[in-house]
Amino acid sequence: MLKEIWDHLEEIFLIPSLIFSVGLIFMQIIMRYVFGSSLSWSEELARYLFIWEIWIGISYAARNRSHLRILLVKQRLGKRAQDVLEIAVTVVWAGFALFIAVQGFSLVMTIGRFGQKSSALQLPMVYPHLAVPVGCALMAVRLIENTVKDFISRPKRGGTE
Repeated sequence: MLKEIWDHLEEIFLIPSLIFSVGLIFMQIIMRYVFGSSLSWSEELARYLFIWEIWIGISYAARNRSHLRILLVKQRLGKRAQDVLEIAVTVVWAGFALFIAVQGFSLVMTIGRFGQKSSALQLPMVYPHLAVPVGCALMAVRLIENTVKDFISRPKRGGTE
């Protein structure tokens, strides 16, 4: 059960939030153009959901290995050199993601001390800003997870098969 949740964590958030966002924006359009008045809070909520969808989406893309890559150099290397390059790139990428996560959490704590709230929802601004460090931390975990899976599933060299 927990493995199933972990394996689909991003979709568990992304699919319902996207459906809700589309419904919310559609409702706002109907309210504005059909009834002549709009909801004061719907655009703000849709914006904050969109921010979370983007940052959780980077984790989803990392998990599924669907980020853009330039493969020109990698394709010209031998298998062993490709493996070394892949690990090096992943270490740098995960390190950068962890750096952004740590710095992002620090920034969120600073924002929290100020107690700033959003204008329409009166939502503490910590929640929209928290999307960046959460998304980057989750992306770093997914990158490390993929690298470990690759290492474990790699065929052993020099063995008798």
